[in-house]
Amino acid sequence: MIFRTGLGFDAHRFSHNRKLILGGIEIAYDRGLAGHSDADVVLHALCDALLGAAALGDLGAHFPDSDPAWKGASSKIFIERILEMVSGDQWKICNADITIIAQVPKISPHREAIRKSIAQTLKLDESTVSVKATTTDTMGFTGREEGIAAIAVVLIQR
Repeated sequence: MIFRTGLGFDAHRFSHNRKLILGGIEIAYDRGLAGHSDADVVLHALCDALLGAAALGDLGAHFPDSDPAWKGASSKIFIERILEMVSGDQWKICNADITIIAQVPKISPHREAIRKSIAQTLKLDESTVSVKATTTDTMGFTGREEGIAAIAVVLIQR
């Protein structure tokens, strides 16, 4: 059996007149995140973690923001296509661990819904998906409430 880990990171700034989507869930908030697609930093970090673990490049190589086909697209589409690539190479996801870095909004009321959404999207049992949140204690761009970042780690096996 072969095991590999992958690490993904993403960050987006806040933008008015956008929905806030985190882990495939719409979060009620007065701002969303700027981006070509739905700007779901959680799923974008997860995409890069999966692609990295399978040595398949990065999100931008597969879904470039210069391609109008991805304008406003749900990041769940990215995950679904990446899952096809990863499973086509005979890889199976063992677990996923995600950390959301945000001063605002509070993530804890939405954590379980995000976790469930990610597990369903990855076709995994919820017990294999971890979603955590932290702040930067008012430091940096997330601390100044300018945006949100996310880090994801996955383990895959063949």
